[in-house]
Amino acid sequence: MEQEYVLSVKVNNNNGVLLRVAGLFSRRCFNIKSLNAAETEEPEISRLTIVVKGDFRIITQIKNQLMKLYDVHEVKILNDAVTREHILIRAGKSEEDRHKIIEIANLYRAKPVDVGKDSIMLELTGEPVKLDSFIDLLKPFGIIKMVRSGITALERD
Repeated sequence: MEQEYVLSVKVNNNNGVLLRVAGLFSRRCFNIKSLNAAETEEPEISRLTIVVKGDFRIITQIKNQLMKLYDVHEVKILNDAVTREHILIRAGKSEEDRHKIIEIANLYRAKPVDVGKDSIMLELTGEPVKLDSFIDLLKPFGIIKMVRSGITALERD
């Protein structure tokens, strides 16, 4: 059965590592739904959080192929993890819209980061489902621009 899986991949923090990882997915025609890469508590190591869709057999194959790459130290399929995503979104067409958007933002604990003449920019961090719900409520007011960070995740103890 096809579903989304979150992979945590620890790699050397070297030039070209991200390109080689992405190339592996591309060569095998696997689609990356979300990719987040950043340095860890050890500056020479980066963690890639990759969200892919497929069945468990395909995910296991991806994991095994990733482990063959020179700069890869560890690949985990995260089942029990804390996942978060960050969004910046500018919405609104009028001053009246802006006030209604602020009411919605307060419900979600989104923070205003920039206010324009007719629109407002908000930031929100949370689970992807929460962000999707927030976006759906803002659509009627007109979403001008939006960017999502991609999922970050750490497994629970």
